[in-house]
Amino acid sequence: MQRRQALATIGALTAAPFLAAPRVVQAQPRRGGVLKVSAPFNPSTLDPVTGGLGSDHMVLYPIFDTLVDFEPRTLAPRPGLATSWEFSNPTTLVLTLRSGVLFHDGTRMDAAAVKVNLDRARTDERSAVKGDLQSLQSVEVLDPSRVALRLNRPDTALPLILADRAGMMCSPKAIVEKGRQHDRNPVGTGPFRFERWNDNDAVVLTRNEAYWNEGLPHLDGIHFRIITDLNTGLRAVLAGETNFAYRLNPQQKVVADRMASRVRVSSTPTIADYHLLFNYRRAPLNDVRVRQAINYALDRDGFNKAALLGLGVPAQTMLPPGYWAHDESLNEFYKHDPARARILLSEAGFPDGVDLRFFGYSDQASQQRHEIIIEQLRQSGIRAHMTVGSSADMYQRFMVQGEGDMLLALWTGRPDPSQPFLLVYGENGFNNAGKVPPPPEMMQAQVESQSESSQEGRKRAFAKLERAALEHALSAELAFVPGIEVFTPNVRGYVPNLLGKPKFNEIHLAD
Repeated sequence: MQRRQALATIGALTAAPFLAAPRVVQAQPRRGGVLKVSAPFNPSTLDPVTGGLGSDHMVLYPIFDTLVDFEPRTLAPRPGLATSWEFSNPTTLVLTLRSGVLFHDGTRMDAAAVKVNLDRARTDERSAVKGDLQSLQSVEVLDPSRVALRLNRPDTALPLILADRAGMMCSPKAIVEKGRQHDRNPVGTGPFRFERWNDNDAVVLTRNEAYWNEGLPHLDGIHFRIITDLNTGLRAVLAGETNFAYRLNPQQKVVADRMASRVRVSSTPTIADYHLLFNYRRAPLNDVRVRQAINYALDRDGFNKAALLGLGVPAQTMLPPGYWAHDESLNEFYKHDPARARILLSEAGFPDGVDLRFFGYSDQASQQRHEIIIEQLRQSGIRAHMTVGSSADMYQRFMVQGEGDMLLALWTGRPDPSQPFLLVYGENGFNNAGKVPPPPEMMQAQVESQSESSQEGRKRAFAKLERAALEHALSAELAFVPGIEVFTPNVRGYVPNLLGKPKFNEIHLAD
């Protein structure tokens, strides 16, 4: 019920104007100190446009402000670098920008900078967010503080899309001067400036003394210590070597709960879920019957109990039960049915079963999840042969180089519910390994989900999207996960969010 109550509070985005004043910091917590974070992943890149891993966000958020921000508990839009926005007509979104904002290199964040960023995000050959901006036709500078986004169709999802990677503003000067090195030397407007990134070791950020939001940041810096083993990351917090660990599994929560006198434990509902991504450009997963067989072979309740200690919620689509955009009638679409899976395999020409190349991550918890899935699939005649590596390496090999048949990954959610379908199933989506266009009825439903202005209209479109994804078995969703973080008692001001992606921008350290 806690999950359902939390998710039910999420409101739909409408086409009405959104106007709000900047938040005012009423009391000043102690200034100073460096937050030391146990980070379970090495970033894929520190350029928001060229990266594709949801695990990058925790490092990107402190460096880059977004044009639109979101309320952590509801994902409702709120002002970011844009103080207000409105649709002057169904295909024109006008943003009014915050004045006096500087990039970390001292250059101005104005309408011209927004145009450079959005044009780059929608056209650059390396952009991983083109799918987010399919509706964006052109960007027009109206004056230094206002920019008009001209659309090729109505897109009421766009404001919240600009609360994600596509809305993270990079310095145009740095983009030109650094070129591809901007991946490793990012320049944003956020409360923390980039200092250094040592691969698989640490990312170090320092206070932005010229930050536009007076009173922030409280910290002198953030030190992300990359510790890919979650048990080791938790032990570092328990030993006082770091202050904060995130993306923990229920197994680590059990340990941390026993240490309640030494640490604080946060466990909240999220819209993040484990899923199997398919490369269905080539055989055997180009046959929908094989993909459906995988879905019937999976025991989602069993996976939740074994991998998540029952703390998760079994998943059918990328929208969870209780979420405003989800169609509850689809909750039992794929029931665990090994016999049905074998029939489908036989119909597809695999009466003796099928062999698949299964990619995944090399950490211990991931390998435990792999073992559960491999055994479930084996019982239906699906033989999964495992290849593991770092998250960045597996993403590169599966998504970019086209190796493997399926990849187990954690989809971390996005502010607007249209984004998962764009980014996972869209032809230009960075999680569509084969870059196969979605079925026509799905493409139409995608347009409807972004052009409808009412919650009821959008919900009807999302029901069509969910059903099409299930009928075509474009992925295999497993379970939604709780967001579990453990931190030392002196960490104050932390607020978890429904995406399950911690933001550290307003944290301070008590005396």
